[in-house]
Amino acid sequence: MRAVTVGEYGATPAVVEIPAPEPGARQILIRLRAAGMNPMDVTLASGEWKPMPATFPMVLGADGAGVVESLGEGTSRYSVGDKLFGQLLVAPLGSAGTYAEYVAVSEDAPLARVPSGLDDVVAAALPTAGGAGLALVDQLEPLADKTVLIVGAGGGVGSFATQFAANAGGTVIANVRAEDAERMRGYGAKETIDRTAVALPAAVRRAHPDGVDVLIDLVDTDAAGFAALASLVRPGGTAMSTNYVADEAALRASGVSGLNFALPMSSELLERLAEAVVDGRIVSPPITRISLEEVPAALNPVRARPARGKTVIAL
Repeated sequence: MRAVTVGEYGATPAVVEIPAPEPGARQILIRLRAAGMNPMDVTLASGEWKPMPATFPMVLGADGAGVVESLGEGTSRYSVGDKLFGQLLVAPLGSAGTYAEYVAVSEDAPLARVPSGLDDVVAAALPTAGGAGLALVDQLEPLADKTVLIVGAGGGVGSFATQFAANAGGTVIANVRAEDAERMRGYGAKETIDRTAVALPAAVRRAHPDGVDVLIDLVDTDAAGFAALASLVRPGGTAMSTNYVADEAALRASGVSGLNFALPMSSELLERLAEAVVDGRIVSPPITRISLEEVPAALNPVRARPARGKTVIAL
């Protein structure tokens, strides 16, 4: 089968031919139809983030959607022909990568059935970004009548978080580039701020001199940058980092709850997410479809364009 792999941490990703996997006991073989791309895929391939042991060649990707091709011995949860989607970030890393034509994985992996009316490509775009958007709003609720600043609202996670926060009654301030402002307003954001045009902290202070209730920072990877934005949160509020740079003790001392978000992925979360999309309460952000052969260029930080919505590999 064709797959995008790296032979070692930091190697250049390449499309290669490798043997198709066979399902073991209590495993299912999925013929993938689409694979969602996420920024974490690059950090995992580089070795910058090592949440679990890895196997090489490492097949990249964690999000995918496809159809059950065959079953391993003792498998009972799914049947051949079931359409599934999920996040397959399982140990050893690379053993269940989704940038491939097939994947074999435990039937207990974070998977859910693709409901009627949900396209495979959209389903593949949902797990990590949509799951994070839903789960972080779960952690922050109640949001009714609270001012919520979302930094990096135009990307995958931000697009979903904006919608879930607005649906929960939050007054959302979306930090996005100017070309995404109208889309954010369509998602329910009440205000937009272009960080490339104005200094974000100063702009927020001018519009909200008493501060905001909640900060969701999806962008800053350094503690100082996050702390500068967290200073916008009024006492009693919450500042959340998805890049694990919140100094929870320091924030607590200033009367602010600091949170370093970790995604609690589960089949139940995926089911809730798919239901919200099918029901029309949430829409997928813009999706750029690419082929497997285009993936190495899309992963190249020099050649790749800044993230806007989601990129999905159509297999």
